Amino acid sequence: MNGRFGWWSIVRLGAVQASIGAMVMVATSLLNRLMVLEYGLAAGVPAGLVAWHYMVQLSRPLWGHGSDLGRRRTPFVIGGMAILGAGTMLAVQGTTMLDDSRTLGIALAVLAFSLIGAGVGAAGTSMLAILATGVAPEKRAAAAATTWIMMVFGIVISAGTAGALLDPYSEQRLLMVSGGVVAAAITVTCLAMLGLEARAGAAMAPETREPPASLREAIAEILGDPQSRRFTLFIFVSMLAYSMQDLILEPFAGLVFQMSPGQSTSLSGVQHGGVLVGMIVTGLGGSAFAGRMPIELRVWTMLGCIGSALALTGLALAAKAGPGWPLAANIAALGFFNGAFAVSAIGSMMGLAGAGKRTREGVRMGVWGTAQAIAFGLGGLTGALGVDLARSATGQVTESFQLIFALEASLFMVSAVLAMRVTNRRSAAARFGTAGI
Repeated sequence: MNGRFGWWSIVRLGAVQASIGAMVMVATSLLNRLMVLEYGLAAGVPAGLVAWHYMVQLSRPLWGHGSDLGRRRTPFVIGGMAILGAGTMLAVQGTTMLDDSRTLGIALAVLAFSLIGAGVGAAGTSMLAILATGVAPEKRAAAAATTWIMMVFGIVISAGTAGALLDPYSEQRLLMVSGGVVAAAITVTCLAMLGLEARAGAAMAPETREPPASLREAIAEILGDPQSRRFTLFIFVSMLAYSMQDLILEPFAGLVFQMSPGQSTSLSGVQHGGVLVGMIVTGLGGSAFAGRMPIELRVWTMLGCIGSALALTGLALAAKAGPGWPLAANIAALGFFNGAFAVSAIGSMMGLAGAGKRTREGVRMGVWGTAQAIAFGLGGLTGALGVDLARSATGQVTESFQLIFALEASLFMVSAVLAMRVTNRRSAAARFGTAGI
């Protein structure tokens, strides 16, 4: 054993990522739609809950630093998944209580989304740190893309299955379907992590780098590096654009296209299916994997951002056209270009994870995960509140969605410009083997 993960171990980590995605889908996609349409809440309420779970993920550097110091990350992964599962089921319970008591249901949901954020932070950050530590440097970007492809695949399967089983909707059916997703996800995680760290014992052992810095020193080192700062800015803006449609797509399908809960949930599966195909196509193109040709990486990144902007422009037109618009094809295209851009960003993140002098992979992944979480929380909240405010001001549903989709398209165009600038500044480093944007 050479102390490095083979592809089977990478696939096992991908199964953990898929399990995280499956449970998060229930809380952030399925329950969001039910709260707005079945229980009559303003879109800002579930958006605020999702934003809160991202705020809780500001603890990611703490989780990552803890696993760095202990050099034993598996307990963080399994413990985080257990917390995530408990939070997911508590969120479902809170949703079913909304008709009887709005105050109690929302209070329970706040607690639930706090647990969800903590669970995702602990499990996700530690899993990525295992990946960055146990995979040989030349495989890091490819391994990262593989695990994200599996995560999207898990979301597609869980969304499609849950959508099919939810019709006709009932609260009992919701509890049974959600419980099945949680049980399956935790079981898969425990089996996948069994003995996994032992397979890369040499890689997990104390390294020849300087002793780990304190959490404050680690964050200062990361933010003091111009390369890391530029990358963090791109991550923030692009993920802000990426996340703005998350909480409004299913309400959009229900309000404008009169889709049922099962139909709109299945539509979410179509979107993630497009993401999956986009990741695979980009991966086969080799730009995110090899890290040797920055011009190719720049092309894929810009293609993903510009294509996403065009697909969102199509959704803005769909809001006016109504049921005659090819909505499924439009959302599939959005997913495809989102996936193309995401693989490039993931490859860059993994390429930089082991570049610290005193910082380890855990805390570095935690800092970038925090930037992503802030963008996701702000993006989802901005999208949902923007729709609510526009509806209040204009009294029109279609114009409200048009405005938000147009704003999101503009942010993706800004991201394309940022990707080009960061690539140009980092091209010299990329020639020496660093995969980057």
